[in-house]
Amino acid sequence: MSDPQRLSLELSIVLPSVSDERDGCVQRLTTALQGQPGIDKAHVKVEGDQPRLCIHYDPAQVPLRKVRELALNTGAGLTERYGHVTAEHGPTHARGARRLADQLRAMPGVLEADASPAGAARLEYDRTVLPDGELHKRLRAFDLRLVDAGAMASPMPTRPEHRASAHNHAEGEHGHGHEHDHSHADEPSHQDHDHHHGGVFGANSELIFSLLSGTLLLAGWLLERTQLISGSIALGFFVAAYGFGGFYTVREALENLRARRFEIDTLMVVAAAGAAALGQWAEGALLLFLFSLGHSLEHYAMGRAKRAIEALAKLAPERALVRSNGQVVEVGVASLNPGDVVLVKPNERLPADGIVVLGTSSVNQAPVTGESLPVDKQPVADPEAALASFDRLAPEHRVFAGTVNGSGALEMMVAKRSGESTMARVVRLVTEAQTQRSPTQNFTDRFEKVFVPAVLILVVLLLGAGLVVDEPFSATFYRAMAVLVAASPCALAISVPSAVLSGVARAARSGVLVKGGAPLENLGTLTAIAFDKTGTLTEGRPRLTDVVASGQSSEAELLSVALSVEQHSDHPLAAAIVTGAQERLGADRPALEVRAVQSITGRGVQARLDDEVVHIGKAALFGEVAGPPIPPDMMAANDRLVSEGRSTMLVRHGSRYLGILGVMDTPRSSAPQVMRALKGLGIERLIMISGDNQRVADAVAQSVGLTEARGDLMPDDKVDAIKKLRGAQRKVAMVGDGVNDAPAMANATVGIAMGAAGSDVALETADVALMADDLAQLPLAVGLSRATSRVIKQNLWVSLGVVALLIPATILGLNIGVAVLFHEGSTLLVVVNALRLLAFEERRLEEGPSAGISTSSI
Repeated sequence: MSDPQRLSLELSIVLPSVSDERDGCVQRLTTALQGQPGIDKAHVKVEGDQPRLCIHYDPAQVPLRKVRELALNTGAGLTERYGHVTAEHGPTHARGARRLADQLRAMPGVLEADASPAGAARLEYDRTVLPDGELHKRLRAFDLRLVDAGAMASPMPTRPEHRASAHNHAEGEHGHGHEHDHSHADEPSHQDHDHHHGGVFGANSELIFSLLSGTLLLAGWLLERTQLISGSIALGFFVAAYGFGGFYTVREALENLRARRFEIDTLMVVAAAGAAALGQWAEGALLLFLFSLGHSLEHYAMGRAKRAIEALAKLAPERALVRSNGQVVEVGVASLNPGDVVLVKPNERLPADGIVVLGTSSVNQAPVTGESLPVDKQPVADPEAALASFDRLAPEHRVFAGTVNGSGALEMMVAKRSGESTMARVVRLVTEAQTQRSPTQNFTDRFEKVFVPAVLILVVLLLGAGLVVDEPFSATFYRAMAVLVAASPCALAISVPSAVLSGVARAARSGVLVKGGAPLENLGTLTAIAFDKTGTLTEGRPRLTDVVASGQSSEAELLSVALSVEQHSDHPLAAAIVTGAQERLGADRPALEVRAVQSITGRGVQARLDDEVVHIGKAALFGEVAGPPIPPDMMAANDRLVSEGRSTMLVRHGSRYLGILGVMDTPRSSAPQVMRALKGLGIERLIMISGDNQRVADAVAQSVGLTEARGDLMPDDKVDAIKKLRGAQRKVAMVGDGVNDAPAMANATVGIAMGAAGSDVALETADVALMADDLAQLPLAVGLSRATSRVIKQNLWVSLGVVALLIPATILGLNIGVAVLFHEGSTLLVVVNALRLLAFEERRLEEGPSAGISTSSI
């Protein structure tokens, strides 16, 4: 057997319809490949910025060409067979979402399905069992509307050249592009229609029916108490209250029974029927009124969260002005293609993601990034090159769909289609995040599955109490029905999803994308955060921070010589010196003529000025070239700057040492305030993990207020550091740029990407994405998560506490009416408590002084 070889392919080439390495199709792909002759192992790993398929094979048994062809053909077969769909339904309650998910999973051909109370549903299905057309018909039967009609497209072409073109085309979530069949676009939308709770009055029908029930109940009770009507007429009022209050409850109970589920709605119907059988019509009507009112508020809470997310999708305009062949024509935003030039008038919303090619203006980016101040925009020098590197483009050249132009007119070149814009991706990812359950929600679901049968067993036992205690059956039955009401975990069912959805919606409003309940809960309970240095804690570009002139020259001479020489170099440190020297010297800088500029690799640069040699470089350079040694006072100053984390360059003209220049990737001005805010929120350990040397890491950590710093780390070392932190702290977040730090972020409890606006990789890899390149959004994310965790705990205590109190109280004789008030009151309380998160206010950070250039003299 020959030595095994490895083939690495981008996952998006092999499976164009899959962008998440955790997708079920990835497991099917690796399993299918590992069963082939000559292939030892197949797995997926994140390398750099993309998930890649790694195949270990024996070249003696199967050639490289065959392995590649096998992988592509297997992937094409899976893409053709398995589809992924995201759909919307009307807001419902947690039990309705679970029932819908169960009904979707029961459909032949559906492999996995999730649904959220706020109205999102996600399915994975097998086309050989359930063709696209049949799936669409069945979804319409459930009143589900496809979020992306492209999900129903024909399978991707199987030829390799088509797959390559599909890869080159920037696709959205699950690869839903735009070369699709949109034949369903003209069908009526059900977005605003609530299938479960619609009716004569639309989505508000249950609330109106509930209020009518309460009005009839109150009128009958008051008129009977004041003896203005007879008991039989009052009974008519109560029966009518039963009808309005129980209409939707009975309907859902019947749906549950047809699905062979025995849920809370069924318990309420049985309890109300029991109260009527005992002649307690007022108590039964009160039960149904409060239960339906609780349902209505539940739907209101979910609708609020859903509308907060839908509001994002409506920010982008529907029409755009396009310059074409010297003419300006108005077209639909959906028809814009990359490369189109669009005119944006003052105070208008931008129609697409793109780059500025003409004009200057300030753009309000708060709808996408959450930034409080407008961002100045200016044209890019090379539009074609900028279009190819949109994710890495400077903020002053890049614009996003849905943001608001200021007072200047702009011309922009479209970079992404409407369905692939940052705004569209955020809406899609948040919609899918609604279907992801948090750990606490999983716990409450498991608890209900055990608790509901236990309650039913208890009620059956209580019905037999007459065999032990001498009392009439009516009293026994009344007690059993009271326990049934008291023990129904309505508040528990809504306590967690309402809080999670409100938290996710509130975060999205401020430019923070949280992918589901698990990251939201984990971020709210962790005590340690690790940071990458470059581009996260620092600006990501070096700056001239120190100018130390010697006794043999002036600061102006030192900067003039350095500027004249370094402007001929393309090194990043040289660019920092040129920019800093120009700022310091202003318009009075002398024009010095330098010649014969040469780079000394790894050390510095030399040139000729006034027939004398100029050397600029590290201290080690001057021990290798001819000339006088470094004076002791300059060496001491150099060592001091190095110990403070500066990269230093000494300047010598002929035999004279002119001074020292200190360059540093300066910390973000907001970093110290952010660290103080995080400590105030209860984060105990703030750790920097960096590839820079330990002295630089220590200097940056001390300047921004971190608790510790770890330098000299390679990418693998960063992963090991995160694993050790997880072992010590159990939970740790990793903050990075979402690309170079992807492996470390993947191993953290919560991966947080900065500057995710416009970056497909950052949006895909992170659990939490800070859309703006602004560290100040981090305390908002942590604070909101902390608040969500508190609300979840409060709701659990209230819901479980009321049940724990009412069960023994009703067994000992508590009136069913009082039990109803406490029971339904707790449901209303947890809903209102969760809605408070939508009004969460972030604490503004005080602006710190920007790092400037310090000067001194020896």
